Amino acid sequence: MLHLDRVVIEQDGFRLTADWQVPAGARVAIIGPSGAGKSTLLSVIAGFLVPVQGRVLWSGQDLARVLPGARPLSVLFQDQNLFPHLTVAQNLGLGLRPDLRLSAQQQAQVDAALGRVGLAGTGARRPGALSGGQMGRAALARALLRARPLLLLDEPFAALGPALKAEMLALVQEVAGEAGATVLMVTHDPKDALAFADQTILVADGVAQPPRATAALFENPPPALQAYLGG
Repeated sequence: MLHLDRVVIEQDGFRLTADWQVPAGARVAIIGPSGAGKSTLLSVIAGFLVPVQGRVLWSGQDLARVLPGARPLSVLFQDQNLFPHLTVAQNLGLGLRPDLRLSAQQQAQVDAALGRVGLAGTGARRPGALSGGQMGRAALARALLRARPLLLLDEPFAALGPALKAEMLALVQEVAGEAGATVLMVTHDPKDALAFADQTILVADGVAQPPRATAALFENPPPALQAYLGG
């Protein structure tokens, strides 16, 4: 379970509060106006930013003193965070060993992960030789290799067309479901939230509100969400 316990985030005059829990294995969308703090919220969970108050807990463990790389999570960013000078296989290998001194078994894990996301045979390529959809698959394969129980998606597929984005979200659901991972996904698109997430967190007016059932939230949106949707 992910628990944000009376968290207060302050940065350059910006303030955001959050006080809620997300059960293990949940699929949660995070939606709200630009600049409301959606990505900032993920950064605090990931350990890239430190809240001025409150605690971030995973399965009851306070993550305050856990460095970002040691936290039980993986993050997929908009730019996929693939290193252009490394091959696809080496980028994946970083998820297993930062020094890339992989054993034969770990090399086999990399190959299996590439096959799992439909990228078999691409390990020797550089990221620049991949399409946008393929880069998204490679980033997801690296997250799969890390095998962390919490996956944070900061709009990694926003630049893809509707059909390819839907395909990638379905793949995330499939992979996360097999691993039993909890997924938090930042999105600007209500259709993505409805298709992907059972619950949705609305971030607006300085508050990351507790998760609500996605369908019910959009059927009867509060004023802040209605204003964002243009209703």
